[in-house]
Amino acid sequence: MKFKFMVAATLMAALVTITSCGNSNNKQSQSEKTGQAAPEVLSVDNLLAHADSLLNREVTIEGICTHTCKHGATKIFLMGSDDTKTIRVEAGPLGSFDTKCINAIVTVTGTLKEQRVDEAYLQNWEAKLKAQTEKSHGETAAGCDSEKKARGETANTPEARIADFRAKIAERKAAAGKDYLSFYYMEASSYEIAE
Repeated sequence: MKFKFMVAATLMAALVTITSCGNSNNKQSQSEKTGQAAPEVLSVDNLLAHADSLLNREVTIEGICTHTCKHGATKIFLMGSDDTKTIRVEAGPLGSFDTKCINAIVTVTGTLKEQRVDEAYLQNWEAKLKAQTEKSHGETAAGCDSEKKARGETANTPEARIADFRAKIAERKAAAGKDYLSFYYMEASSYEIAE
């Protein structure tokens, strides 16, 4: 696993070097040909840092794909400069992603969305657990590890995850007056795998 991470980090560093050393001319000539400006490609880090202002807008991002959903590759996770900066990308109208995305640099264009976790969300989750109608995601009852990492979660059971969310909501309400947590994700309209 560490080897895969090192390879992915090396690939990302190489991409940054290549794009900063000569791609600007290619983008200029491409936009001159079409008469339109090429869309700005954001890093995952930059997207997450400015998510509030980009919400519900079309954006293009680039990152290393660390995981595809095992249930039909309907989701991928793109990593930024490190594994604490990760975003979920849903295939949406595309249906699914190619499994060749894993460990590759992927450029995605789509709409940035927000999932809010508030008390009503948590109560609904508890009711599903009690009724045993909660769908399982990931290899364990605790959920998908990639999804949890993208949200900064560390708990290992659904009940502990709910308790952690409640604690984080209380902290956010005290600090910023907001009684919910925001988790950002993208709904893809197109994507490319770097070769």
